[in-house]
Amino acid sequence: MGRPHPVELRARALALVTQGNTHTEAARRLCVSIKFVNDMVRLKRETGALAPKPQGNPGRGKLTGVKDWVQRRISVRPDLTIDELTAELASEHGLHVHRSSVGRLLLRLGLSHKKRPASA
Repeated sequence: MGRPHPVELRARALALVTQGNTHTEAARRLCVSIKFVNDMVRLKRETGALAPKPQGNPGRGKLTGVKDWVQRRISVRPDLTIDELTAELASEHGLHVHRSSVGRLLLRLGLSHKKRPASA
């Protein structure tokens, strides 16, 4: 996903339109699309601001609600494999996710899942 246009460019596009230029003239002068100018005029009218909307994943996923359960489960049984954890999530919580999703959750929680030799 690309970065949003700077607020200064958004303000210049809106200023050109409010000065009496058409959307096409403003787009041509600023080397942007007509849709961009239309969107900026609509954004200013609807929200009163020209700030871009937040981008990216807000962090909500299938496993968000079971993070604490996963941490407790790993603390009880530290030798639990990702495949076993995935199967338990499916049987106990009805969550059918790929093992890589569980692995990413473990990384976000700061839990390493390396197999270590038993210490004597």
